[in-house]
Amino acid sequence: MKRRKGLALLLGAAVTGAALSQSVIFSNATDLQSSENTTIGTVELTSSGTEFSYSNVADVAEAVMPSIVAITNKSVQEVRSFFYGQPLQYESTSAGSGIIMGTNDTELLICSNNHVVEDASELTVSFIDEESYPAVVKGTDASNDLAVVAVKLEDISKDTMDQIKVAKIGSSDDLRVGEQVVAIGNALGYGQSVTTGIVSAKNRSIGIADEDDDYRRRFEYGYGLQTEDAETTYDDLLQTDAAINPGNSGGALLNMNGEVIGINSAKASSSGVEGMGYAIPVDKAMPILNELMNRATREKLDEGEYGYVGITGQSVSAEATFLYGIPEGLYVTSVSQGSPAEAAGLKEGDIITTFDNITITGMEDLQANLQYYAPGEEVDMKVYTQAGNHMGYEEETLIVTLGDRKDLQ
Repeated sequence: MKRRKGLALLLGAAVTGAALSQSVIFSNATDLQSSENTTIGTVELTSSGTEFSYSNVADVAEAVMPSIVAITNKSVQEVRSFFYGQPLQYESTSAGSGIIMGTNDTELLICSNNHVVEDASELTVSFIDEESYPAVVKGTDASNDLAVVAVKLEDISKDTMDQIKVAKIGSSDDLRVGEQVVAIGNALGYGQSVTTGIVSAKNRSIGIADEDDDYRRRFEYGYGLQTEDAETTYDDLLQTDAAINPGNSGGALLNMNGEVIGINSAKASSSGVEGMGYAIPVDKAMPILNELMNRATREKLDEGEYGYVGITGQSVSAEATFLYGIPEGLYVTSVSQGSPAEAAGLKEGDIITTFDNITITGMEDLQANLQYYAPGEEVDMKVYTQAGNHMGYEEETLIVTLGDRKDLQ
């Protein structure tokens, strides 16, 4: 993930309401590559069958709609205020989509976009029968805008289980430019809708404006503050002229076999631009999603109850990476004396790239993930440290035992 200025796009997490917005290994996780478009009342997945091509979009939609869900994200956002001494908080409700990908012994597993579920204080998943159930984030990969959400099987009624299906996975590598595709998702938070078009291009790179930052930017302007535009670059995307509207994020881009070949993620928002939507290719997403759904499901801990590392830092800019070869990640600007970070051997100038195999690009990423880890837990962190001759960086893995925030008081 890189920061840069360029063509502005919007992540497609639709907003419903007044405000804009946008895991320890379990056994027997279902491999995405083996999933089939079949009902899952028995929670058993079988190998994909003979390839079948539907004759029209209506048949594709009818076959796949039971595999698509609507996701509602309630979160509490903070914005700085020039007139008040502390940040102002507001409740934000946003809507997105998800794709049923498989199960384990206790959970139904759903893939979506990271920006659909980030900062969630409460997540709800609604299925084709319009029944809704509480969900939790199982894992995210912010750098690729991917996430896996879990719903407890014991919470889901038999009637709902009899109506939903596991999505069938296709191949984005085999796609040809010009092929017809179908997009299904929770557009504008109004419920599932269907659009169609073609694959316009492959391997696209785009800069996407952060909707949360955009909202904060407008909010803060009202209080006399100015902030810089925020933009994130994503690579290797599929481009389509099928309408990808806010709320479609996390939904499915399908071929005419009814197979998922992409995860809808963004649309172009510049004036005069039409028919430019983007999706994450499924062949790129599958290895990441398989890793995410094999993590333990973690519950967010109350403030003050989760562990700490004991550092300050900042993101490595794209310019620094390009000009000086500094790895992308969290650059450590200071290490607190007597902290867990110091005990683990972390030093000023080190660059943290992963926390428990989760990609870290800045302090916000680290702080967001720490909310799921209790004091005393041992966590692996991948760190780049400057070589002794100051010629490049060397990678190492440090084990950090998280500290108790109560000890800081």
